[in-house]
Amino acid sequence: MKRSPTISVCIAHYRGIELIDACIASVRAQLGGIDAEIVVHDDASPDGSAAHLREKHPDVKLIASAENAGFCVANNRMAALAQGDWLLLLNNDATLLPDALQTLLAEAERIGRPAILTLPQYDTETGELLDIGCMLDPFLNPVPNRDPARSEIGTVHGACLWIPKSLWQELGGFLEWFGSVAEDLYLCCRARLAGYPVRALGESGYQHRVGQSFGGGKAKSGKLATTFRRRALSERNKTFIMVLCHPAFLLAILLPLHLLLITLEGLLLTAILRDISLWREVYAPLLPRLYTFRNELYRERCIAQASRNTTLVSWLKPFRWRLRKLELLLRYGLPEVK
Repeated sequence: MKRSPTISVCIAHYRGIELIDACIASVRAQLGGIDAEIVVHDDASPDGSAAHLREKHPDVKLIASAENAGFCVANNRMAALAQGDWLLLLNNDATLLPDALQTLLAEAERIGRPAILTLPQYDTETGELLDIGCMLDPFLNPVPNRDPARSEIGTVHGACLWIPKSLWQELGGFLEWFGSVAEDLYLCCRARLAGYPVRALGESGYQHRVGQSFGGGKAKSGKLATTFRRRALSERNKTFIMVLCHPAFLLAILLPLHLLLITLEGLLLTAILRDISLWREVYAPLLPRLYTFRNELYRERCIAQASRNTTLVSWLKPFRWRLRKLELLLRYGLPEVK
C-alpha cells in the first residue's frame, strides 16, 4: 500500500519559467528523508510554463488552469488535491534552505496542536534578513519582526506558509473573492481569532525575490515601489479583514478612523503626485467595494466571530501601536506607484 505524503508543498505559479525550476529544486534538496509531494498550479501562464513543467518535472502534480484564476483560487485547488497531513504554501519566486521542512515539521510535532508557522525570510539578491514573520499595526499593516526570540506573531507571508491540512479545511482556506494580496493575513487572523497559534521560527529560512511574481512590495534604491493594482487590492482586502476579524468593540473604533485616514491619505497623495488615476484606481473604489461585498462580508464575519476562542487581550498581543505607513514615509519618502 502506497504511503501518503507527510507534507504537500503547494506552489502557485504564474509566468516565471526562470523561477520555478529553482523553487522545485529547493524542495527536492530538503534534508532528513521527509516524505513530501510537490503540487504546482499553473495559472494559465502565457510563457509555456505548463508544458515546461510536464517535460522537466513529470513527478510534480500539475494543475494547469485554462484561465487565470488568481492566487486564492490556485491555493484552494492545490489544497483540495494535496494528500499531505501538512501543507506548505510556497511562492514560485521563493527557495527553501535545505533544512526548512525538517525545521517546520519538528516544530509542528513539538507544539502538538494545529498552528500556522513560517521561517525567516531572506532577500535572494542581497541575503538580507527581511523578517521573521510580522507583527501588525492598528490598521493591519504588517510590521516586520526581526527578533528570532519572538515566536508569537500576527501574520506570516503566503510566500512560505505552513498549516495543517485539517486547520486549512476548518478555516475554509482562502476567500476566493479576495483575488490576491492579504489572503495570508486573513488566514492568520482567522486562525488567531479561533485560538490557534501563529508562530515564526528563528532558524532555517527561505530566500525570496519579493515582488517578482506580482510586482511591487519592496524597497529598491531607497524607494518603495508598488503598483496601482497591488495597492488597490491591499487597501481593499485589509479593510475587509478588519471588518471580518476585529472584535466588535475594536471594529467600532478602528473602522471609521481607518476610512477617514485612508481617504485623507488618498487625497494628499493624489495632490502631491498630481496623478488623479491614483485616487480613481486605489482610493475611490474602497467604500463602493465595501457596499458591493456587504453580503459576503456579513456572512463571513458571522462565521469568523462564531468561531472566536480568544480574549481581546490575546487578540491584541501581536499589535504594535506605531503607524507602519508613517514609519515607511519617514524612512523612504513617498512611494513610487505605477
